[in-house]
Amino acid sequence: MTSDDLTPSTHAIPAEFDDAIVWAAWLYYENQLTQNEIAAMIGVSRATIVNYLQEARQKGVVRILMNPEIVARTNIARKLAAKFGLTEALVIPTEKSAEPDARLKALGAGGARLIERMVSPGDTICVSWGRTVLAIADAIALPRPLEGLSVVQVTGSSSGTREFSAELCASIMARNMGAASVNMMAPTVLSTPELRDALMGEPVLKRQFERIGKADMIVFGVGGLAAESTMRLADVTSDEEIDAYAQEGAVAVLICRFLDQHGKQIVRDFDKRVIGIELDGLRSLPRRLCVAGAAQKVDAIRAVLAGGYATHLVTDIEVAEQLLAE
Repeated sequence: MTSDDLTPSTHAIPAEFDDAIVWAAWLYYENQLTQNEIAAMIGVSRATIVNYLQEARQKGVVRILMNPEIVARTNIARKLAAKFGLTEALVIPTEKSAEPDARLKALGAGGARLIERMVSPGDTICVSWGRTVLAIADAIALPRPLEGLSVVQVTGSSSGTREFSAELCASIMARNMGAASVNMMAPTVLSTPELRDALMGEPVLKRQFERIGKADMIVFGVGGLAAESTMRLADVTSDEEIDAYAQEGAVAVLICRFLDQHGKQIVRDFDKRVIGIELDGLRSLPRRLCVAGAAQKVDAIRAVLAGGYATHLVTDIEVAEQLLAE
């Protein structure tokens, strides 16, 4: 006789339960015991417990109900992915009354969870900058160490003291992932296009951009052009220059590049002085995670998605509903 041929001891089944199937279901779903623990208590094999639990569901003894809110968000995420040609979308719950810091923390946690699922040993992960990217870097914690990870900065470093600078985002993410941090030894913006071109010819920057071009993943946020936008707060360029982009139809900032509502880049003199990944280079990377939320960024997020810059998206329920409403 094999262990699977064992039958439960009838005296071991409490009187209030009809049979071993009902009791096994109670122990598993209510008492949170493992299948091995239940098998030992009832006197049968673990394989028999698996069959009991399956039969309990078939007979209606157990009904598994998904939280309606989770189901709704899952359906919205699938519709977002289908509409914008994304590999995956993650929609996080947020209250409309939530404070900006709470929203940012939730987005960061969502982005971190998605990266933890996407990353593999030996991956090179490109990282942009901004408050959302910093929130992701703070939240990330791999369930197990992965060998050979690198986190690579994709824009030049900032001369300011903002806590969401490119070099800080890359360093914190690398530290929290146990990865090597590859910072960019150049400023974000040069004074002239000629100086920028000369610096891009330096071997250290050539190697940096070769590494970026071969990366497995890039993580970025999306900025708007409003007064409180990250682009203005970071002092990367003047308010007058940002206003000039806005007058030409810009609605979004993607890693220091300006996009119109259709996701097409608007190019001015400023672009010729920037050291950082070009948008064509961004689009060539296989996995492109965009993490962005808040109602005031809907137009900017829509522009990034329309331009095909993201393969994966993390956003909040309010933004997701507006993106689908059109």
